[in-house]
Amino acid sequence: MIEYIPQILFVIILIVAFSFFAKNVYSLNRNINLGRDVDKKDNKDLRLKKMIKIALGQSKMVVKPISGILHIIVYVGFIVINIEVLEIMIDGIAGTHRIFAFLGPVYNVLIASFEILAFLVLISVILFWTRRNLMNIKRFLSKELTAWSKKDANYILYFEVVLMVLFLTMNATDYQLQMLGAAHYASEAGISGSFPISQFLLPIFDSMSIGTLVVIERSAWWFHIIGILIFLNYLYYSKHLHILLAFPNVYFSNLENLGKFKNLETVTSEVKLMMDPDADPFAETSESGSEEGVPEKFGASDVQDLDWFQLLSAYSCTECGRCTAECPASQTGKKLSPRKIMMDTRDRLEEVGKQLDKGEEINNDKQLLDGYISREELWACTTCNACVDACPIGIDPLSIIMDMRQYLVMEESAAPVELNNAMTNIENNSAPWPYNQQDRLDWAKD
Repeated sequence: MIEYIPQILFVIILIVAFSFFAKNVYSLNRNINLGRDVDKKDNKDLRLKKMIKIALGQSKMVVKPISGILHIIVYVGFIVINIEVLEIMIDGIAGTHRIFAFLGPVYNVLIASFEILAFLVLISVILFWTRRNLMNIKRFLSKELTAWSKKDANYILYFEVVLMVLFLTMNATDYQLQMLGAAHYASEAGISGSFPISQFLLPIFDSMSIGTLVVIERSAWWFHIIGILIFLNYLYYSKHLHILLAFPNVYFSNLENLGKFKNLETVTSEVKLMMDPDADPFAETSESGSEEGVPEKFGASDVQDLDWFQLLSAYSCTECGRCTAECPASQTGKKLSPRKIMMDTRDRLEEVGKQLDKGEEINNDKQLLDGYISREELWACTTCNACVDACPIGIDPLSIIMDMRQYLVMEESAAPVELNNAMTNIENNSAPWPYNQQDRLDWAKD
């Protein structure tokens, strides 16, 4: 029975880790579904192609070549090296050693690929840390990147370094134990795996006994898999949740031209009714032809007023700052930062989620509008779509800005004076200028 203790302990750790992960997935799904429903089931083939090109192919990352290539290395390493996690899990449950070794030459190629990628990931992560902490890149110094945001980014980099070092240490000691013919490690078929990187660590372990090597190898093995499980559960609290959500976010992202804004069906129906000479001017509003009827609220003042895709995007945001770096309002010193719009939306959504976790009603004393995002930020936007175009995973901060502007205009009549004047002139003079229609061409008489 004692010999099965490691396996039992491993299974318990897996159950706890995946149970906690499932709880976080439930909370994530519940929070996202607080948003309004929106149909994103159209053009499935086009959406799939877009996801493969942008999320899987990383096509928008390489717009900035240095960071883009480094990101691709880490991204590919993350995916490929985690194939090895499957073997670790099977070995941990079954008590076996390198169970996929029966693949022979294929297995050797796999392990060699894992090691080369692990080494490249290590180099990339060190360069990422240098860029983020030492090179004073403007988009990493913005005021919305609070102490937690900066720490979070570095925590992930440290995680990656530790995991890769543990992986190479585990392989190096395993290789040494195989060569020494240690029980449980040696195989009649010869050395299991190829170790092009970890072989250079062998001089560190040459003078160690088999017992010491086993302790180091087992420690590295346990810490490596536990570290991966901790990393998996940490994602929910981190901006690195985009590792999981980038794919659905790109799939459900906007397929329309960037300059096309959505119309409210109820408002469109009312305008059509007004323009219809055969319409009954005394007809009830509910008979205007709108399928949805008059909404309870125009626009958005809190996260529940946004649609589920906008909330998904808030969780998917990588906080890379490419949107803010391209924003002309931000470049000219305005208060607006599209990255902050997404971060604030996520923070407010998390606050609402915590209230629901406690079984409380959603407290609307502090809403997204004014509580997190100021009116000055909303009206600073030029609606140029530069932020949307720059996002590597199809996030649309502008849609949130426009929904909140719509609330200010249609619910609170709180547009800036200049805009109110323009709208009044359009209503009275069919133009944004305060001139009578008959006088519109007077300037041309001279």
